[in-house]
Amino acid sequence: MAPYLSLAIWVPILAGVAVLVLGRDRDAGTARWIALAGALAGFLVTLPLYTQFDLTTSSMQFVERSEWIPYFDIYYHLGVDGISVLLVLLNSFTTLLVVWASWESIKVRVAQYMAAFLVMSGFLNGAFIAQDAILFYVFFEAMLIPMYLIIGIWGGERRVYAAIKFFLYTLLGSLLMLVAFLYLYQKSGSFALADWYELPLSLQTQVLIFIAFFAAFAVKVPMWPVHTWLPDAHPEAPTGGSVVLAAITLKIGAYGFVRFVLPILPDASHYLSGFIITLSLIAIVYIGFVAIVQPDMKRLIAYSSISHMGFVTLGFFLFSVQGSEGALAQMLSHGFVSAAMFLWVGVLYDRMHTHLIADFGGVANTMPKFAAFVMLFSMANAGLPGTSGFVGEFLVILAAVKFNFWIGLVAAISLILGAAYTLWMYKRVLYGEVANARVAALTDLNRREFWLLATLAAAVLFMGIWPKPFIDVMHVSVVDLLAHVAKSKL
Repeated sequence: MAPYLSLAIWVPILAGVAVLVLGRDRDAGTARWIALAGALAGFLVTLPLYTQFDLTTSSMQFVERSEWIPYFDIYYHLGVDGISVLLVLLNSFTTLLVVWASWESIKVRVAQYMAAFLVMSGFLNGAFIAQDAILFYVFFEAMLIPMYLIIGIWGGERRVYAAIKFFLYTLLGSLLMLVAFLYLYQKSGSFALADWYELPLSLQTQVLIFIAFFAAFAVKVPMWPVHTWLPDAHPEAPTGGSVVLAAITLKIGAYGFVRFVLPILPDASHYLSGFIITLSLIAIVYIGFVAIVQPDMKRLIAYSSISHMGFVTLGFFLFSVQGSEGALAQMLSHGFVSAAMFLWVGVLYDRMHTHLIADFGGVANTMPKFAAFVMLFSMANAGLPGTSGFVGEFLVILAAVKFNFWIGLVAAISLILGAAYTLWMYKRVLYGEVANARVAALTDLNRREFWLLATLAAAVLFMGIWPKPFIDVMHVSVVDLLAHVAKSKL
């Protein structure tokens, strides 16, 4: 069998290197075409992971294992199951869209910009498929570098502040995670995740390790109250940076909970589930109210992401199949919807060089095709049935009601809030009289922008109308995970 997992990591990374070597700023067209070819190749090599995936087993598939640093029992160990395989596909798909979306908007240091996204795509895939803790840590930390550069070089006026804040928040949390890794290695003599899953640990030890993992993954999600870096990062990041940050990078935090916290620390997970559920509900409801009053479209969508990701952490800590599958479905849907939301804001920014809501109004009069796409994505962001945004939230709310009616009721409030802040933004930007001469001069979507948004619209509708192909992939792995979490290690 071909080493599909290694290809998923190294094809985009090598493509990024090729862009740097062969593409120069004086020949931005070459850099763009090499980057597009590399992103397309990176996506194509991940397709067999889905087409050849065995739906009947929860075991790791497409496994690759070779020595890396044998003295410390560290291996280049890769594998995917139903929980991670769809995230790899989502990441590779999103990278292709980002390169396509940045075709005309980036005019400075094009080669470096495209290379940063390609290299980051490889690092993200590595984090999703690493089965060795140190290998995971290397990819987990390495992804900070290209995103730091993307925000710090191609961002807005406060880009340096936003980039440093993003870097420090995520780095400090991950250092505690490394300490936990070293402790688990000392207890087990191995860095293999499978060995840690069977390691007997006292409740006190599990709680301490839980805190260390929480510091790393909660920042990445981001959970309230360690979310403040995200609303600062998004307005300063270029459009492509916002897309990858929202659609993929946040998922690493949620993935950390389901890959590390739940199976390694089942007793602590149950013991502290009330704490996580409370923080998740605060993120869902309180952050929804915060989003309503935002004057900047990108900040509003950033807060929206925090609220939507609250459903993910809530779903995992309900310890039910419906809740966990809903959380994973929400991760995939949010990848599509958040990417679409930031891309349509990017379309306006390319024309107006602002994303303040007050600078717009009546855009639908001059950009009717654009307005139709924005309506679809806004409805998906609000969780309209028939769109992908409904699937995950419905499953999590259903599981929450079964777990505790009042928790389900509080979570369901977010559906009202999501519709409120999303449609309120839509009304102010798209409807009304054209009072701004710059808005009156806007031109509708060009061919590239149309097909870019149409691709995401198709993904949002496909998952919303027929979620079965996504749920089937994750089902067996979710059932096995919950069976493992139900077994006490005490």
